[in-house]
Amino acid sequence: MKKDGHGARAAALYGMLIALAFIFSYIESLFPMPVPIPGVKLGLANLVNVVGLYTVGAAGTAAVSLLRIVMVGFTFSNPGSMLYSLSGGVLSLLVMILMKKTGGFGKVGVSVMGGIFHNIGQLGMAALITNTVGIFSYLPVLLVAGVITGAVIGLVGGLVVERIAPVVTRMR
Repeated sequence: MKKDGHGARAAALYGMLIALAFIFSYIESLFPMPVPIPGVKLGLANLVNVVGLYTVGAAGTAAVSLLRIVMVGFTFSNPGSMLYSLSGGVLSLLVMILMKKTGGFGKVGVSVMGGIFHNIGQLGMAALITNTVGIFSYLPVLLVAGVITGAVIGLVGGLVVERIAPVVTRMR
């Protein structure tokens, strides 16, 4: 094994991404959205997913995302909430990876699709848990919220990627 510091740089990079996603999740929990529909949120931690997909790749971003969801679930939440987060987060990330691979979507489009499918994943889990499809009556509002918040996160994520991609590329 070469002693070029690659392992240490990668550990520092992934540690930073996990810490940022964790902190963004915490910050978001402090400021609930002023919308009477459950599940509507800005999705600040998704900013790390967008940046991760375009800097460290799908596998690294998936690891960061899963670790963040579990850590936040055990720290600020409960196993039930973690289940909702996992269902939304996993579906969202899979769709984002797919959209990025197709090449037909830019960072904003990938993020919007992530926001939409995060909401769909959480609604699907809620329908399974409550054994009712009536929960999908929230879907129109959550789709609009997913598009708006996904676009904001995608715009910011695109700017961050432009600024840090050269540094991250040198670290890898």
